[in-house]
Amino acid sequence: MKKIYVLDTNVLLQDPQAIFSFQDNEVVIPAVVLEEVDGKKRYMDEIGRNARHVSKLIDSLRQQGKLHEGIPLYNGGSLRIELNHRSFHELQEIFVEKTNDNRILAVAKNLSLEEETKEEGHQVILVSKDTLVRVKADALGLQAEDFLSDRVVDVSDIYSGFIEIYIQKELLDKFYEKGEIPLADITQHPFYSHQFLLMKDSMGSSASALGIVDITGKFVRKFIYDQDHIWGIKPRNVQQTMAMELLLRDDIPLVTMIGKAGTGKTLLTLAAGLLQTEDLQAFKKLLVARPIVPVGKDIGFLPGEKQEKLRPWMQPIFDNLEYLFNTKKPGELDDILAGMGSIEVEALTYIRGRSIPEQFIIIDEAQNLTKHEVKTILTRVGEKSKIVLMGDPGQIDHPYLDEYNNGLTYVVEKFKDHPVAGHIKLMKGERSGLAQLAADIL
Repeated sequence: MKKIYVLDTNVLLQDPQAIFSFQDNEVVIPAVVLEEVDGKKRYMDEIGRNARHVSKLIDSLRQQGKLHEGIPLYNGGSLRIELNHRSFHELQEIFVEKTNDNRILAVAKNLSLEEETKEEGHQVILVSKDTLVRVKADALGLQAEDFLSDRVVDVSDIYSGFIEIYIQKELLDKFYEKGEIPLADITQHPFYSHQFLLMKDSMGSSASALGIVDITGKFVRKFIYDQDHIWGIKPRNVQQTMAMELLLRDDIPLVTMIGKAGTGKTLLTLAAGLLQTEDLQAFKKLLVARPIVPVGKDIGFLPGEKQEKLRPWMQPIFDNLEYLFNTKKPGELDDILAGMGSIEVEALTYIRGRSIPEQFIIIDEAQNLTKHEVKTILTRVGEKSKIVLMGDPGQIDHPYLDEYNNGLTYVVEKFKDHPVAGHIKLMKGERSGLAQLAADIL
């Protein structure tokens, strides 16, 4: 039996194509949702862009008929702008205020009551990204769902980039002797290019080996780089060793790293970038950028020139640079960076329209990027450049993103089977025992 889906505003602002995600069912957009979308059109950010996209899409659908009467969609479903069913009679004893959220709830509730009176009435479902709206719907006896079609993965176990496998001791010896072994000798399980294998002795001895799947996906090979440390930074665990291999390889132009706070993502990447930019001269410049999304309440406009405005947002980057350069005095890092001239710290606000060739590009806190924003960034990458996207999908400050639909997760899942990319999930915190404990239990 067909269903009726009533959409909240945040669903359309998250995914402008959401109306096509409900198969052959009926999609209902309350009039108040159009008002909220209209109020967001002037925003000069991702939400504003989506609001304008939704407005143009709905306007183009007017050619197929009167929207308030319902029009067919190409996927077999239908769309209707709901002008009626706005009565607050069923809500007034529970939710007194006539807020926009409550108006959407009223439309869904009244539609549901109307369908219940019909002999073959349809089930009415409210779809919202807002948790409290779904809670309110449940209090009213309405069925409510989160919008899940925008999720890149259906489970929380995002691709980790490595796998632990137990093999025979003879195969371990063969791997150490020849530097590679066919994956078919180990298992019939398919692997992605540049996926890491932590191979252990199946008989229980302490013998083990680290390998990386080659570009063909048929062999596991030894690491190309086996350096003890770079710029004073030494990998402290097996995942950091894997990360260092990806960061130093010139045949992997896209690297993604995810991990909790304190796992060493930024420090390792900056060290690898400085080595290849300053020491090896493999790149002309090291570009470090991060999205400007505040944690908590925004502090408003900041005084000064652009670099002075950026300093508070970019301070985590400067903290790591101070550690790498071992600076002691105030202002010493600024003098070093001014003298080098090859390190650029920038906000992602200014990246659109640029072409960035021959640079080592670091995008920190990439979990706060939308799919559209991360596409914009990756399409800026020029010839002979390498880009590293890193962040923690569990720490998202963007109001319309979550662990499953953010730009970083999107890139990890979309590129995992492409040979130009490599990915690693850092598991162990190395900042301090307290930081690791806080990341785990808070």
